[in-house]
Amino acid sequence: MPEQLAFTIEVFLNGLMAGVLYALVALGFVLIYKASGIFNFAQGVMALFAAMTLYGIMNGQVPFAHLINAIFGTEIHYFGWEVPALAAILLTVVVMVLLAWMVQRFIFRHLVGQEPIILFMATIGLAYFLEGVGDLMWGSDIKTLEVGLPQGINETIDEVTFGWFGYGFFIDNLDIVASIVAIVLVAALVAFSQYTKQGRAMRAVADDHQAALSVGVSLNFIWILVWSLAGFVALVAGIMWGAKSGVQFSLSLIALKALPVLMLGGFTSIPGAIIGGLIIGVGEKLFEFLIGQPYLGGATENWFAYMLALIFLVFRPQGLFGEKIIERV
Repeated sequence: MPEQLAFTIEVFLNGLMAGVLYALVALGFVLIYKASGIFNFAQGVMALFAAMTLYGIMNGQVPFAHLINAIFGTEIHYFGWEVPALAAILLTVVVMVLLAWMVQRFIFRHLVGQEPIILFMATIGLAYFLEGVGDLMWGSDIKTLEVGLPQGINETIDEVTFGWFGYGFFIDNLDIVASIVAIVLVAALVAFSQYTKQGRAMRAVADDHQAALSVGVSLNFIWILVWSLAGFVALVAGIMWGAKSGVQFSLSLIALKALPVLMLGGFTSIPGAIIGGLIIGVGEKLFEFLIGQPYLGGATENWFAYMLALIFLVFRPQGLFGEKIIERV
């Protein structure tokens, strides 16, 4: 096999892996928008907050330690114990569910019926609030998240591809795990929305709030459920991204890369979030490899996704799987 073709295949596979991580963040956006019509700008910060909370619980870190020490003149930073990864993940899930209840109870419950732009601005405020609270709770230093996920080159793929093509592909074990987790998560969410009572109620709320209310569906319960699911998705995304690149505040910026994913896949489609993520991941990697580095000086990954999303907005604003909006006047 020609060396250039082997490189292209490797870049394609790594693009698929990167696209899965983008799609994990986009899933949280889709869940909330589909059920409530709210574009949750805070989804990326929720992933950061979940990853920071998981790290703090695992390492027995005292929440708000810096603030407590500054007020009382103490030097307390750790409880003196460590929590196993699985137990810490379960405790973090509880924290994210509690966060979902608080968001619904103290913010969006009072904004029912407001204009979409007001709800959007509320999520921007929520994003900065969570970022500040996360900094106060766990500190702003870069953290290494180790939950037992395999990392580094997959030697089996390296050896097999070397035997086939004379060139070993570099595929990260963490990316493979993230792909498997994303597939399972999407399948579970689709099954939940199609075959459970709560899932059907969630779809009813998405279609028509007033009709759902008229048949006894509780909007408050559904919105808390949706925000809880989005928090769980944010936790999964935070674990994957945190294990890959460390838990740091730049982690919240992955929400910006999820926007082109949503524009391609559609704001109301769970499978669309996955397909959109794969298109963005593969597209930016191949464009950088085939065009960016040879002809444009590189660094095209920073803007390629947004350029592609702009093209989609012009020709198909609802995305590949989104519902076409028809307004009758």
